Amino acid sequence: MKKPNTNMAMWVLRIAVAGEFIGHGVFALQGKEQWVGWIQQMLSVDLAQATQLLTYIGYMDILVALIVLLKPIRAVVLWAALWGLWTALIRPLTGGDWWDFVERWANWGAPLALLYLMGMPSKLNEWWKS
Repeated sequence: MKKPNTNMAMWVLRIAVAGEFIGHGVFALQGKEQWVGWIQQMLSVDLAQATQLLTYIGYMDILVALIVLLKPIRAVVLWAALWGLWTALIRPLTGGDWWDFVERWANWGAPLALLYLMGMPSKLNEWWKS
């Protein structure tokens, strides 16, 4: 049996995470109606505020995707895992089915696996290194 190639696994995960965040970023920039509604419901803001916040989130998601793809930084990969977990949880927290959360485990699992392969930092300043 051939020894697994960790570098190749990291590239696969980087591409997967970038794809997820680019896709979500584009949906956010398009002002996906359901997502605007979730923001309104979770933060008790009006339509204009929710739409503006979703636009900012869209740009942030695309920035995260580019960082993970081009030069992954541990802190950004951790953010991707936490944000992926949160956005998966939003569905049942706003009245959706818990299976919608289960279906999205890869949204936080892929960045978490990438972080594991990158190596967990032992010092605070190592979070900002790739």
